[in-house]
Order: sequence, then structure tokens, then C-alpha cells
Amino acid sequence: MGRSVERSRVTRVIDEARGGRCRSLVVRGEAGIGKTALLDHAADSADGLRVLRVAGIESEAEIPFAGLQVMLARFSDRFDALPGPQAQALRAAFGIGTSAGERLSVGAAIVTLLSDLAEEQPLLCLIDDAHWFDRSSIDALLFAVRRLHTDPIAIIFVARDGDRPFPAAGVDSITLQRLDKTESARLLADVRALPHEVAERVLAESEGNPLAILELAASDGTTDSPAPVGPLPAAGRLEEHFRLQVRALPEDTRLALLVAAADQTSELGSFSAAAARLGLDAADLEPAEHGRLIRVTSHAVAFRHPLIRAAVYQDATFARRVAVHAALAASLTDPRDADRRAWHLAAAANGIDNAAAAELERAAGRAFDRGGPAAATRALERAADLSGDRADRARRLVGAARAAYDAGQLDRAAQLAEAGRTVTTDPGEQAEAAWIQAQVAYERHSPAAACGLSLDAATPILSADPDRAASILTEATWCARDAADPELLRRCAGQLKLVQGGPPVMIDALAGLTELLQGRAEAGVPPLRALLAAAQAGQVDATVELLMAGFAGLLIGDDDAALALLEDHVATLRGQGALGWLPYGQEALALAQLVTGRFQDAAANVAEAIELATDLGQDLQVVVLTSISVWLAAVRGDVEAVQKQSELVLGDTRSHRVAWGLATWACALTDLTAGDPAAALDRLEPLCDGSAGRDLTMRAIPDHVEAAVRTGDYDRARRHLPRLIEWATYAGTPVARGLVLRCEALVADGADAFEAALRLDGCGPYDRARTRLAFGEWLRRNRRRTAARAQLIEAFDAFERIGAHGWQQRVRTELTALGETIPAPQVAVEGVGQLTPQELQVVRRAAQGMSNREIAAELFLSPRTIGHHLYKAYPKLGVSRRSQLARLNP
Repeated sequence: MGRSVERSRVTRVIDEARGGRCRSLVVRGEAGIGKTALLDHAADSADGLRVLRVAGIESEAEIPFAGLQVMLARFSDRFDALPGPQAQALRAAFGIGTSAGERLSVGAAIVTLLSDLAEEQPLLCLIDDAHWFDRSSIDALLFAVRRLHTDPIAIIFVARDGDRPFPAAGVDSITLQRLDKTESARLLADVRALPHEVAERVLAESEGNPLAILELAASDGTTDSPAPVGPLPAAGRLEEHFRLQVRALPEDTRLALLVAAADQTSELGSFSAAAARLGLDAADLEPAEHGRLIRVTSHAVAFRHPLIRAAVYQDATFARRVAVHAALAASLTDPRDADRRAWHLAAAANGIDNAAAAELERAAGRAFDRGGPAAATRALERAADLSGDRADRARRLVGAARAAYDAGQLDRAAQLAEAGRTVTTDPGEQAEAAWIQAQVAYERHSPAAACGLSLDAATPILSADPDRAASILTEATWCARDAADPELLRRCAGQLKLVQGGPPVMIDALAGLTELLQGRAEAGVPPLRALLAAAQAGQVDATVELLMAGFAGLLIGDDDAALALLEDHVATLRGQGALGWLPYGQEALALAQLVTGRFQDAAANVAEAIELATDLGQDLQVVVLTSISVWLAAVRGDVEAVQKQSELVLGDTRSHRVAWGLATWACALTDLTAGDPAAALDRLEPLCDGSAGRDLTMRAIPDHVEAAVRTGDYDRARRHLPRLIEWATYAGTPVARGLVLRCEALVADGADAFEAALRLDGCGPYDRARTRLAFGEWLRRNRRRTAARAQLIEAFDAFERIGAHGWQQRVRTELTALGETIPAPQVAVEGVGQLTPQELQVVRRAAQGMSNREIAAELFLSPRTIGHHLYKAYPKLGVSRRSQLARLNP
């Protein structure tokens, strides 16, 4: 009855799925408001769709992937057809394998599995009581929802207000409101005719809650209706109503109901086994069946409404609950029920219980193996509560903190880590707890705060646990780099010298990084070059070391080597399904693509990385990636995007100075392309003056020189040039030398340095085009019109080819000053430039001969979405068949 607007919304979601578009919706509202009725309407409207319907269960909310197992167990025979890492992750999640990998690897597998099911028949997934779904299942489903763009799938979640929060960013939602008096009266009249005074009381007591109307109308309107003791929410009145019904039952029936309520899997087998231990059997449930509180089938005991289950459990005494949980634990002897047994033992515990704590710790280990860190967190936290031994309690608290961090529960991780630090006396555990707090501080406060905490964490274990100390100092050094803080860099350098052991090439490279960022290129470049060489030779294989090696290549100007290394490493991360590391790998790769002039590839990389980092809760990484996006927008000439995106970076209060530096440089580039060198100089001066300017932003010095020269201030133009020259001297690469030559040409106002820069092999197309533009401007000013035109035309074409359209206006201005008309580009305008970032990623892989399914596995999308992107890309590229893509070399 009623809910026409909401029913239409649900119907629209289903209709769009029939039409080939994935749609999702969250239905929110208080208990009894009609959410499940709306799901019933959805199921009734699902003609022609395969329906998967499942409900969250409170007792299984801590068991990893319990919800997905119920939802998808019947399709386990399809797991082997999934891409390798996805199949491995899903098997582990379902307890039929190990090594699940990243916590969202299962989400990538769900994308493929649901897409495969929808290929056979449009799919409708109905998730009731989603707030009681385990976090691992919900994370996987929400990850999938955000990537199933063009598949015929509808997913509707129902979540109750007031229980556990159910965040679902990016998913549309509706909140069901209470019925007004007219709608309430109409519903009551349809249910039962009551005397006027009784009907008025029912309407007043129910307060517009549909379930309350139905329940109160079913009573006689007097003895079973709760007295008005308001104001209480309708759910509270309903619970009291159900509680009174339960209290009227025989004692054995109430205890039998408690057995069913305490387990909540409602399996008849486990109920019967536990009930027998308490001297009960299924016959004791009959009075509750007659009272319409439950329904018993050959497989399960089903409560008519979750509030009835809650009323049964909450009205029981503590002693009875303990006895029931103990009986359930004793009856669960199948190894497959080990997690449930552990939680029942914990619920039966009265104070310290080391046996229950040990069971929970083992359950946490299984949760880790299955890729469920959120479940591991709760299990270890409860195990710590039950631990009688101080060392066990400390170990479990610190383990819970690490699991919470891995699950993206940052605030909880910090709280648990602090609790662990106050209990433990073990230096290694104290260091681990402090390290977790540092990692949380990075996201919540600042890289500088994270660095300070990391240094404090590493100090006690420099000799005792060198490997852990090296790991912590790696993070500390990068935090000091992100903060661009000279004092923190000095402290990192000091502690690195004291590490007794650990990987020497990595320790030396970290020390070199601190030297380089403090302006000492002579000491900094050689160890960074050694790490890069070791990585190229296959002598390092850890993710952190490989990423560090790629960054090292960029910091010493060996751009092509860095690009090749990072392309291989990011491809490896994709193949492993290492989603947590991928945004960091893509950051490094995007920077390598940026400095080598592969702007479209960089944009595609950054767009995907921002989406992944957002899903993973890596908020500060989103800011860092956005700073790269700002720079790309600047060279592209997209002033609006520069303004909008730079606000996110420059307005972030966590003081990531490297991200600030890149965004500041981007804004200065916008000024330069617009012909406002004074504004550019004002932006670049503080950047080049500070520690942030010794990072990749060392390459902003040529823009500072150009801006100063164009304003006629040659003294300022020379101010930072010695630092660039020192860096280039020890880097010894064509890239570094080319930047210096361009600066010297601008300052010396002569042609020789320009020509020398253009003769260098190994410079990227963007840097070479910038040199041609500056040289063309110099030639025009010196009345060498023909030579100027040649350089300017080549610069224009290069900017066109790489998508640096922001610089083309400067070229047009110069050609106009020469009295020249703007020619058509000397290179063909590539259709690739019209592709969206995701279309570009898809087309590149298709051109390499990858199938839609293989591309989908790499990009964590569905095969159907890949096909959709290719369908849209073909007209832009002027092709009609897949085989033609290879000839385009996109």
C-alpha cells in the first residue's frame, strides 16, 4: 500500500538493468518502515531476470565473506573460469583456498563473475539487512557496483537506520519516511476493521510505521498493545510489543527461541544439537509457531522479523545467554564451522577465557588468509579482551591494529595501536604499534607528523630488528620527502646510518635520497643510480624497492630507464591483483610518463589510480595523484580544470609539500602559456626556493628562468641555476643536460646553447618542443624569420602530437608576430587524442592483441564494459574492426 514514488524508483533501476545498464540503489529506513516490502516489490517486478536474494545476519557480521558465500555459493563451479588472481582470491574468500591477496581482490573477481552471470540473463541482486553483511562482502560488492557500468545488472541494498552504519559512497539512496495519517489509516483499514477509539490508538501508537500498524492491528487493540510511554520511536514500541508476546510463551519455548536467536544462521541441525544439550527439542518451538513469531522448515528456524529475534535475545538473562552460546559452541564440531564456534565461545565467556581467546586468534588468522582484515580486527580485539596473559593481550591488540589499518579503518587502527603500546613491553611490538600510528597520521594529519612518529618507532630497534627498522625508516624517509622538511631529512639520514643490517642497496639509496633533497647531488645521485641499476639487473624484487628504484630514476633524470622499469612493475602489480599498491605504482609511472611527454598515458593512469585510491580510502594519495592531474591539465591548456583541481591540492591541510609543489608548478605553467610571466615567477619563486623544489620539481627551474627572463630580471633568472647545473653534472643524463642548456641559452641570449640542446639524443618530446619554442622566440626577436618559423612550426606540431595544446597559443602568438598564418599541423591529428583516458587504456591493450576478458582483468572492469569502450573508440579512430588497431600504434 502506498510508496508509489519509491516503488517507481525501484522499478526504474530494474528496467535500466534490462536495458543493459548497471544500476544500484540503497534503500534506508528505520525498522518496520517497509524496506523488505520494497524488496518484495523488486522481486515481483523481475520478470526475465535472474534474482539473487540474500539477507545479512548479525551473528555472521564478523565472519569474512559470509554474505558473499550465501549469495554466490551455487556458482562456485564457475570460479576456475575467472582470471587466475581473481579465481585464487574468490576461492580463498570461500574457504576453499588460501592467499587471497589484497582486500579488494575479491571485488575484482565479483566484477567478472556477476558480469558473466549477466551475459546469460539480466541479473537482480537484492541485499536485505545490508548493515549486517560482513564488511568484506560489502566492500567487494561496492567495488563491483562502481565498475559494472554497462552490464545488465541491478543491485538493491536495504539498510536499517540506527544499527551499524552502512556507508555506500557513489551509490544512489532513498530513505523511506513514515506514512502520514491518511496513508496509515488506509493501511489499517485494509488490514482489519477496528472500533474507532481502538483504531485511533493504533494509529497514535504506530506513528506511521507500517509494521507497527500491522502488528498492533493484529492484536485485540487492548492487552497486547503497549501503553503510551512516549515519545519512543516506533521500533522501540515494536520491540516492546514482541517482548510481551515472547514473555507469554512457556519457559522451554522461550529458551528454545533463544537458541535460535543466538545462532542466527537458523540452521535446524545446529539448533537441534544445541537444544538437545539444554534438554530441549524442536517440539518446544510449536507455541512460537502458533503465535506467528517464527516459521520452522526442514532446514531452518526463521524469525518473522529481525525485531522478534532481537526481542528474544535482549529479554533473556545474561546467564541464559551464556548457557545457550556454550551449547552452540559445543555442538559446532565441523571444521567448516570453526569461526562460528570461536564467536560462540567468546559470547559464552565470563571474564578471562584464554581458550576462547586462542580460538578467536585462529579465526583472525583464517580471516587474513581469506582477505578479510576487517573481520580479523574484530576477532583479535575480542581475543585481547579475553586474554589473561599480558603478552598475549598486547600481541593481539597490535595485530588488531594492523588488521584495522589494512581494512582502511584508520581511526580504529590508531586506537588499538595506542592500547597495544600501553600494554606491551616488547620493543618490536612497540615499534609496530608506533608505526601503525605513524601510517594513520600520514592520512589524518600530515607527512611530517607521520615521519616524526616513524622515527620514534624505529629508534629502539635499529640494532635489534634491522629489517623492521629499515621498513619503518623507508616510510619515514618518504614522509620527510613528502613534507619537504630539511630537519626531518637530516634525522632520517642519521638513523639510517645506525641500522645494523637490512638491505644495503636500499639503505644506501634512502640515505642518498636525503642527501639529494638537501641539495647535495654529489652525495645523493650515486646511491640512487646504484638502486636503479640493481633493479634493472633483477637484483631487487620487493614492491617498495622497485617503486623506490623507479622514483630514483626520475630524480636523477634517467627518465627512459625509470619509465621502462615502472611500466613492467605496474604490469606485475596488475597481474598480481595488488590493488592496494597499484595507486602508488601508478603515481610513479604517471610521473615517468609526464616527464617523457606521454601525457595521454599519464592522464589515463592517473584517472584510474584516483578511482582506486578513493575506493581504498587512500585520501592523501588522491591529493597526490590530483596534483599530477593538475600539471597535465596545465600543459593541455584546460584552465578550468587547473583552477578546480588545484584548489583540492593547495587547499589540503595535511601539507604534502611535494603535491603542493607540483600543483604550484602547474599553475605557473598556466600563467606562462597565457603570456603572464610575472605571475608565473611569483608562483615559482617560493617553490624553487624551498626543499620541495629539490624533488622532481627541480625541473621547474627552467620555467623559473624563462619567466624571469621574460620579465627582464636576469638576476632572478640566474638565482637557482647553479643548483640545476650541479644536479645535471652528477646526473649526467641528456635530459638533465638539455634543461641546463635551455636555461643557459635563455640567460646568455645566444643561439649556441639552443642548438646544442636540440642536438642531444635522449630528451623527451615535451622538453625538446619547449626548447624549440624558446629558440623560435629568440630567432624572431633577432630577425631570423625563416629559421624562427621552422622552429616554431616544429614546436607546434610536437605540442599537437603529444597533446600539449596549452603551449600552442604561445606558438600562434609568435607566428602572428612574424606575419605568418597558422598552418595546418605537419603531423596528422591522431584520433587517439579524442579518446577518454579509459578508452585509451582499452584501445592500447586491444591493439596488443589482448582479448576483452584479459583487458577487463587488468583494468578491474567487466568484459562487457571493455566492449562498450571499444565500440565508442572505433569511430573516433576511424576504424571498424579490432584488427585495424595494431596499425594505428595508439
